[in-house]
Amino acid sequence: MADLKERLLPPKPASAINVREAANRPSASGRQAFQGVDVLGLKKRGQGLRSWIRVDTSGNSQAIEVDKFTMMRRCDLPARDLRLLDPLFVYPSTILGREKAIVVNLEQIRCIITADEVLLLNSLDSYVLHYVMELQRRLTTTGVGEVWQSDSSDLNRRRGSRNFENVFSTSSPDYLPFEFRALEVALEAACTFLDSQAAELEIEAYPLLDELTSKISTLNLERVRRLKSRLVALTRRVQKVRDEIEQLMDDDGDMAEMYLTEKKRRMELSFYGDQSMVGYKSVDGASISAPVSPVSSPPDSRKLEKSFSIARSRHESMRSSETTTESIEELEMLLEAYFVVIDSTLNKLTSLKEYIDDTEDFINIQLDNVRNQLIQFELLLTTATFVVAIFGVVAGIFGMNFEIALFEVPSAFQWVLIITGVCGVFIFSAFVWFFKYRRLMPL
Repeated sequence: MADLKERLLPPKPASAINVREAANRPSASGRQAFQGVDVLGLKKRGQGLRSWIRVDTSGNSQAIEVDKFTMMRRCDLPARDLRLLDPLFVYPSTILGREKAIVVNLEQIRCIITADEVLLLNSLDSYVLHYVMELQRRLTTTGVGEVWQSDSSDLNRRRGSRNFENVFSTSSPDYLPFEFRALEVALEAACTFLDSQAAELEIEAYPLLDELTSKISTLNLERVRRLKSRLVALTRRVQKVRDEIEQLMDDDGDMAEMYLTEKKRRMELSFYGDQSMVGYKSVDGASISAPVSPVSSPPDSRKLEKSFSIARSRHESMRSSETTTESIEELEMLLEAYFVVIDSTLNKLTSLKEYIDDTEDFINIQLDNVRNQLIQFELLLTTATFVVAIFGVVAGIFGMNFEIALFEVPSAFQWVLIITGVCGVFIFSAFVWFFKYRRLMPL
């Protein structure tokens, strides 16, 4: 990994080193001259240069520095497409098929895929380096398959059989075009990254939720709140990748637009066909330049040219339609495989969200139960307070300033207490029976 970083990162120029040394050298006052200012970064932002990692069809990689306008001319892309790859802005995951390139913005992987190369924004992120290494490995491994494919085609021509043609046909998923291989690695890297984050979230979430159900505290509630916010953000990112893949699968035109190798081959065939036509006309210049009567039939050369152009156009249209259908099927199978993967990740996050919702419902039920118990206790306490208030009423009546014969009886005080207590118990029992009868308290 360290060797790959050293090889991909561009070397620092001497002027930049001198600028950094001058910036770090203290001045006469004892303070640094450019403290807190990245002079090199300002210089690069002024020039508009960005570091890119270029990977060709052979698996060779190199670090290049290209400005935005050169990249626009090189890949025939508008400025808004390059703005999607700007690391200074946060854009949702996007896969765009253009005339000569595929713009991919999937999590950390931000690249431009053409028929001949992959231009990846240079970064020290481990997923970017893993993407470069995996793409190089697959491109170098594919060379073995191409050797087997060429050998099988030679054997087919010798035997005149079609058995090996079905096995080693170019429509096999193992022999995808270059742009599809690069897109597959990007999809795999994004799906793996999102799935790993979902797995880490699951490992952290389930013990925390179980702890919350056993002990409801402010700290556990705060941790669950942060966990749920992370879950919502990750679910939104996974949902965006899934929607982008599903949108591509639903649109055949966008999938056909992404078949860059076939479009490049057709352009080369048409260019070479036009060149051969120009050569044919130049060879047969005498007959073309000869005067022709408007009544007479056209010469044989013109008839041959017309029939040849019609046959060639029909052949190219039929072949392009068949190839477009096959390429759409190849790309659709590729996208469908990773759609299943990202959909599985989304199902994990959905299950985790449902588990969090169930935990919240359980906690709410527990809190409601505690609240009901408090209400019942308050009801009993209020009833007991009413019963005790009866003693206060009796004491107030007997405390009035008047004389009766009952005050002269020695056992009158005891009888008043006994009768008041029995009445209070009877009233309290009557209230409790009424509460149970109305189901205000559990039986």
